[in-house]
Amino acid sequence: MSLVIVGSVAFDTVETSFGRREKIVGGSGTYCSLAASYFTRPKVVGVIGRDFPKKTLALLRSRRVDLLGLRIRPGKTFHWEGRYGEDPNVRTTVRTELNVFRDFRPEIPAAYAKADIVYLANIDPDVHGFILRQFGTPKAVAMDTIRYWIETKRDALVRELGRVDIFFANDEEARLLSGDSNLIAAGKTLLGFGPALVVLKKGEHGAIIFGREFIFGVLAHPHARVVDPTGAGDAFAGGFLGYLDKAGSFARREVRRAAVYGSVLASYAIEDFGIGRFLTLDRAAIECRFREFRKLVSF
Repeated sequence: MSLVIVGSVAFDTVETSFGRREKIVGGSGTYCSLAASYFTRPKVVGVIGRDFPKKTLALLRSRRVDLLGLRIRPGKTFHWEGRYGEDPNVRTTVRTELNVFRDFRPEIPAAYAKADIVYLANIDPDVHGFILRQFGTPKAVAMDTIRYWIETKRDALVRELGRVDIFFANDEEARLLSGDSNLIAAGKTLLGFGPALVVLKKGEHGAIIFGREFIFGVLAHPHARVVDPTGAGDAFAGGFLGYLDKAGSFARREVRRAAVYGSVLASYAIEDFGIGRFLTLDRAAIECRFREFRKLVSF
């Protein structure tokens, strides 16, 4: 199988109770592809400016991430700045500078057209159709979103939910999009919009996966030290989709295992600023924590 990730490769300025970091590497495409790379060979479609560090591109390549679809344009790379308080689940966006990402119209390399899984990571819902028309017939199309698209393009977002297979959202986004304050009701409402799977990420409380005929919950790894939660959701999606791509199956058993691997990758992402933890993380550590998750829910 093969996984194509369409998303941002960016700079983040992040402030948490553990400190502040200026213009560190981030972006949904970056976190997702690094997490997925422990299971498969992900392909990334995105855009960066000429200010993006070559050493990060070398890192991605060394992790088997295919960068054929990553365009380099004159100008500056997308930059997001956010601040977290004592509660790592609550963040404030200080500023967003779209830069070269502003007018980005993803062009899919011909070599990517037969992808089995396509992931649209926080992309403008009005561009989804343009992107998907460049692919053949993927076995699964997944998407994520952000509050901005829910508030500004809700109708387009709901329309796109009708033609995707897997939808990722955090609890705030799920409630806002569905109109339901109860998270279980919200999950079922979103499932009614069309996806076969709805994955609701709940930060330190784990995640709930809604299928047509089942609901599965997975814990978050117990952490007393959350350094930077910025990329946790994208790392979860990368682990989830990367495992499914490796498994070559969307059977219920594999979906459950994918959810646990997603939680494992998210739990590592929060241990350092930006992509720092991925610089030293290996597959043995991932399998070790996977076994820890199993112990957490065995009784």
